Amino acid sequence: MHNFSASLRITKSAIRTEQGVVAAQHRRAAEEGAKVLAGGGDAVDAAIATSFALGVLEPWMSGIGGGGAMVLYRAKERRTSVVDFGMRSPESLDLADFPLSGAGRASDLFPWAQVVGDRNVHGPLAIAVPGVVDGMRIAHERHARMPWRDLLVPAIRLADEGLLVDGVTSQHIASAAPDLRRYAGASEAYLTDGLPPVPAWSARTEVRLPQQKLAATLRQLAEAGPRDLYEGGLARAVAGEIGALGGRLSVADLAAYRAREIEPLIIEYRGARVSATPELTAGPTLAHVLRLLSERWVPRGGADAEAYAAYAGALQEAYRVRLSRMGDQDGARAPACTTHFSVVDREGNIASVTQTLLSIFGSRVSLPDTGVLMNNGIMWFDPEQGNPNSLAPGKRCLTNYCPIVVEHGSRRFALGASGGRRILPAVAQILSFVVDFGDALDTAFQRPRIDASEDVLVIGDEALPAAVQASLAARFEYIAQHRLTTPMKFACPTAVMRAGTVNSGATELGVPWADAVAG
Repeated sequence: MHNFSASLRITKSAIRTEQGVVAAQHRRAAEEGAKVLAGGGDAVDAAIATSFALGVLEPWMSGIGGGGAMVLYRAKERRTSVVDFGMRSPESLDLADFPLSGAGRASDLFPWAQVVGDRNVHGPLAIAVPGVVDGMRIAHERHARMPWRDLLVPAIRLADEGLLVDGVTSQHIASAAPDLRRYAGASEAYLTDGLPPVPAWSARTEVRLPQQKLAATLRQLAEAGPRDLYEGGLARAVAGEIGALGGRLSVADLAAYRAREIEPLIIEYRGARVSATPELTAGPTLAHVLRLLSERWVPRGGADAEAYAAYAGALQEAYRVRLSRMGDQDGARAPACTTHFSVVDREGNIASVTQTLLSIFGSRVSLPDTGVLMNNGIMWFDPEQGNPNSLAPGKRCLTNYCPIVVEHGSRRFALGASGGRRILPAVAQILSFVVDFGDALDTAFQRPRIDASEDVLVIGDEALPAAVQASLAARFEYIAQHRLTTPMKFACPTAVMRAGTVNSGATELGVPWADAVAG
């Protein structure tokens, strides 16, 4: 049962323009990316500016202490590629730091055996080598037009302004406050007298959290270049701060890190060509879902009961394979800490970017001098040895993100989402809505969705027709939920599309910050 209005319906309009478009989970970040497009920047320039801006505006979701991936489409070459900037466990990691407690399962995103003190969940030992900055370096060196330092100017300005506290900010900080209080840097940065900050009630005043330390770090990155975080003064500062807190990540770990531009996983689906992330992401599982849909379901009556049953069955089967072979496992849904944004420019270049700290506020460690909020990528690994995804030094993390670029007839679109294991169901369904039913983005984003990432449980949007819900309840263990921001049950997708010379963009209905902006 819940307390929400039964008649509540939220709508958003997709934008359409012959200018470029940035669609992001935070409107101000999308605006900064759109300004880059309006100034003659490439989609990659806008993606870099948006990436750093998001790290300032929603620091609990992503930032320079995290990792991720982007799928790029280059219009002139008609070629797609993937920039992989996923996190890695440090080579200096010591398995002896993670003894099992014998007290059951951990309490965060994955139900691994519990480690003493949850050291793999939060704190300095949970930190993996971050990849965002080096991923942006690769994209910039190979595809951008504008100077690196210029693309960090918006993020620096936003950090100088301080983090505006509104209801969404307070809600996110409150969800992690007990762990933020454990670490002095995080408590200083995000709490007020040990409590979540409260937004101003008056329209004439506002509350902001200072971000001067992060602003200084971004200035150094802008002037010294991206590898400074890995081989320069910032590398020494970050490694020194982590070491002083008891962590293992070293200067050598940072220096050894390199993002990669690699070939995408190509998936053919009913005449559409999907470019997805390969290897240790949700891309291969998306391929499995689409293959099952192709084999077992023929779209006939639109998004009807048979369609949603087909989605549920394909997702559950694909997840069973993923869980048994790739090492991920089902678990309690603590807040995930991820963001996705999509960019298309006037020439048709496209970027589909997902970046993450893993958990909300990552490791909950905000470095006291540099102001960098660090990931908890070590939690992606199973602390028990001898399993497919067991913790080890120098190992790539298994992830749930799934940014894609899809070509279907005269239309090409970028799509992805945040939301942990809920990402894949959202991406698969919106892709199907566009390809199987011919939806424009606004229609696809308005459609109700299901989630089938929780083992046998299927969660349905309460806006689904009664007949569809009855059919799902007859075939699956089923529960209906509101499509709300918190707690989020259906992921947070964003997308852009190009049809001819017209670009469009759309964002998740229930997220009050998310927006698509023309530039």
